[in-house]
Amino acid sequence: MATWLITGCSTGLGRALAQAVLAHGHNAVVTARNAATLQEIADDFPDTALALPLDVTDREQISSVIQQARMRFGAIDVLVNNAGYGYRAAVEEADDADVRLLFDTNVFGAVDMIKAVLPDMRANRAGHILNISSIGARIKPAGSGYYSATKAALEGLSGSLQKEVQPLGINVTVVEPGAFRTDFAGRSLTQSATAIGDYAETAGKRRKEHDTVHGSQSGDPAKAAEAIMAIVESPNPPFLAVLGKDACDAFAAVAQAERAELDQWRDLSLSTGIEG
Repeated sequence: MATWLITGCSTGLGRALAQAVLAHGHNAVVTARNAATLQEIADDFPDTALALPLDVTDREQISSVIQQARMRFGAIDVLVNNAGYGYRAAVEEADDADVRLLFDTNVFGAVDMIKAVLPDMRANRAGHILNISSIGARIKPAGSGYYSATKAALEGLSGSLQKEVQPLGINVTVVEPGAFRTDFAGRSLTQSATAIGDYAETAGKRRKEHDTVHGSQSGDPAKAAEAIMAIVESPNPPFLAVLGKDACDAFAAVAQAERAELDQWRDLSLSTGIEG
């Protein structure tokens, strides 16, 4: 039996994962800004679920959650940084305060959670940290530049973190989901107040997209939860896990385009070396 700590469990993938972890007999510290949304989970699993309020931008609250988790279950074995939200705006349209809050939540909130669990994981020479990213970090849609940037930052940090902690027995996995049938667009997606007409055919189209695709996504959150559990239980877990056919196809297309451009400009790249 392992002890999981999952952020952002009120809805969507976080909730599906919390339910799967508990159904498989593990302990789970399930968190959300509004702990009342977690009451049903706590009621269904009174002995193995600990539901706590957590805003990942609040370091004191993070510390309190870790302390309560230790008192109830001992050290955290698996941390899942799932809390976060989306933001749509052309780069020029975005409000500075909105962008800073987005990074505080999606990036620095995850960083603070990682730093909170690592002392125990290092002491135990065991643990697994999963950072939920997005295929957006790879495809970088117009209108999602800031959201994509938060996920790209999280992935870059995760890559270095893996090299630092893997020799200590700790695994790190980045999860890049595609579109899953959650209420992300309805509850976890914000937009800038400003709309500039020149971006109507690029970022502007992205702004309207959730009105037509919400509720028709091809990914099943319950199956994603089972896939994440399989990753944690694997003796050789991946660093990067891409979830969903749409994400796999998009990943492959980006990789192919990047390789083609690298080859196209290879001679120029090589021309910058010092000769002799």
